Amino acid sequence: MENLFDDTYFMKKALQEAEAAYDKGEIPVGAIVVVNDRIIARAHNLTELLNDVTAHAEMQAITAASNFLGGKYLHNCTLYVTLEPCQMCAGALYWSQISKIIFGAKDEQRGCAVMGTKLHPKTTIKGGVLADEASTLMKKFFIEKRNMN
Repeated sequence: MENLFDDTYFMKKALQEAEAAYDKGEIPVGAIVVVNDRIIARAHNLTELLNDVTAHAEMQAITAASNFLGGKYLHNCTLYVTLEPCQMCAGALYWSQISKIIFGAKDEQRGCAVMGTKLHPKTTIKGGVLADEASTLMKKFFIEKRNMN
């Protein structure tokens, strides 16, 4: 039997979070943390609302997942995020020792790969899951922002 809870399924959930950020006027990045096919954290960018440059979706998701698990390490957890993590978020993910990161769109300018950021040696990373959908939402957001100014 086919597993319904695959990377596409969970990335769609992260995209729902990105839509929530978009609706609030935030840069549309969404993230969820999954353990054993169960979503334990949902988050999206809140940098404008909280007036906090560190309030990225990944940071919010790490905190929520840690609170849910009752500890700081995210062993056996997977982060699904609509945009490749930046250097700051990748650093926090390093310290969380998360097992896996799955992202949608690549961030060619500020992503952890182009910045040369190291992840924890036990962390695996995979990109490109629903990348077109994530990228389209991001482009729509910035086109609208430019037209407003």
